Amino acid sequence: MLFAHPSADSSNPVYIIRPRAGRKLYIEMATEIERKFLVIDDSWRGEVTKSSFYRQGYLANSDGASVRVRVADGKGYLNIKSMTLGVSRYEFEYVIPLADAEEMLDELCVGPKIEKTRYFVDHGGHTWEVDVFQGDNEGLVVAEVELGSVDEAFELPPWAGKEVSEDERYYNVCLVKHPYKGWKE
Repeated sequence: MLFAHPSADSSNPVYIIRPRAGRKLYIEMATEIERKFLVIDDSWRGEVTKSSFYRQGYLANSDGASVRVRVADGKGYLNIKSMTLGVSRYEFEYVIPLADAEEMLDELCVGPKIEKTRYFVDHGGHTWEVDVFQGDNEGLVVAEVELGSVDEAFELPPWAGKEVSEDERYYNVCLVKHPYKGWKE
């Protein structure tokens, strides 16, 4: 049975599927609109409201979409995202059992895993996500802000530098194949 989730609005619906035994599976079906910037200093750290450690890997990657598995905050997620370059892409995310997500990460994902700590920072009426990468991508720090529309106005924080929204090198799916530690810049 399919029900609309109370946090859903008509432009960004969230659905709940109630599988057998009354368990809930949240599915977010949306177009992600996101702007991404390099972080130029640590002044954002004083504004952090929460943080989460993410471990993720890719099960599949084609010209049309990537399929990612992620573990964060004791939960597992399966994500399918279109490979469109730019600020607007299709994204579908499903909650999956944690044990399944961990096994997929360990046994099925190709290439190195992405490990990062995501910090949440409120600025100018938006919640910014600052990702501090570890492992093969150590030294890379990017900030993302999700928007309701492509032309939505937002205030750029003083710690946000060059915009890299349309530079595919900064997409997590690309960082698996071409880690930051190997860049020549």
